[in-house]
Amino acid sequence: MKYRIKEDSTFHLAIVVLLSLIVAACSHTVQVEGNYPAPVGHQLPLSVGIYLSEDFKNYTYQEDSEDREEWKINTGRAQENLFETVLGSMFINTVSLSEYPKDVPANVELVIVPEVRELQFTMPRETKVNIFEVWIKYDMNAYDSQGNQVASWVITAYGKTPTAFLQSQEQALTQAINIALRDAGATLYTGFEKVPELQAFLSGKVRSASLQEFKVKSPQAE
Repeated sequence: MKYRIKEDSTFHLAIVVLLSLIVAACSHTVQVEGNYPAPVGHQLPLSVGIYLSEDFKNYTYQEDSEDREEWKINTGRAQENLFETVLGSMFINTVSLSEYPKDVPANVELVIVPEVRELQFTMPRETKVNIFEVWIKYDMNAYDSQGNQVASWVITAYGKTPTAFLQSQEQALTQAINIALRDAGATLYTGFEKVPELQAFLSGKVRSASLQEFKVKSPQAE
């Protein structure tokens, strides 16, 4: 009787170990690390605060669909590097804000706050093509120095990569995400001044600066 109890316990332990191995084999973890070149071009004459929340800097997507294997995808560090690099190259002065709306420096004219709306991806077995595809959507928000919303717009980014010549699915998906992030950076850089509300804000700043310059240069009335 004692022998059978030991035998049953060993059998149950083996089943648990086997199931754990199966689950582990179907689980994928992707940690995206990205360094992105700074765009070179005209800088807008603004002093801008950049606020990246902790959720943004640690963003992790977790796949919980019953139709797919388990995926855990962390893009936080990569997108933090991307947005700080791109926004830092767009304006004459940028300040990284650790809190918002608290402790905003007096010289900051505009605060930009990005948020991740969604991340989606497709796998080769779903598309019947040997590539991974990734879509990332960001909600972009801009506020003036008093905390009033100036503009709200959306950036949609896309990336894809073949799995051929890559060692793993994780590598293929990481590459696709990095391509999507570069696409997001390019869209942010080239599209900022096309947002109507931001156009109006920039025009107002230019008019205000021109008026101040005119007053300084004009002779004082006696």
